[in-house]
Amino acid sequence: MLMRTDPFREMDRIVQQLSGASGTWSKPSVMPMDAYRQGDEYVIALDLPGVSPEAIDVDVERNMLTVKAERRPTEHSDGVQMELSERPLGVFSRQIMLADTLDTEHIEADYDAGVLTLRIPIAERAKPRKIAVGDRPGRRQISG
Repeated sequence: MLMRTDPFREMDRIVQQLSGASGTWSKPSVMPMDAYRQGDEYVIALDLPGVSPEAIDVDVERNMLTVKAERRPTEHSDGVQMELSERPLGVFSRQIMLADTLDTEHIEADYDAGVLTLRIPIAERAKPRKIAVGDRPGRRQISG
């Protein structure tokens, strides 16, 4: 039900991780993601540790879901000398093309322990349903 929009994005993420590059507004870093179906909904979980909920922006336009977030450096008091800084900072973004079978009008978003979880219901029209088979009135039967 989910379609990747950029097949080279994972390679960009690995290169950024190895080079230590931070995301910028013009070239955001990618955030790790899991996506799976659970019952009658799709669940997308995105890792955003250290990002405040106010710094997360989730938009959907037609079938394009966009998640953006920003992690700023921790402010330290005067006299603090940073010895090691490995935690990625900057802007993170992910765009996901959603299938037409998902109900984008009823997406729910929760943020807990650094994980943004989006729950997208499967549209009623896409759920399996039984079709009754029977005689219609006025239908001629062929006898042999």
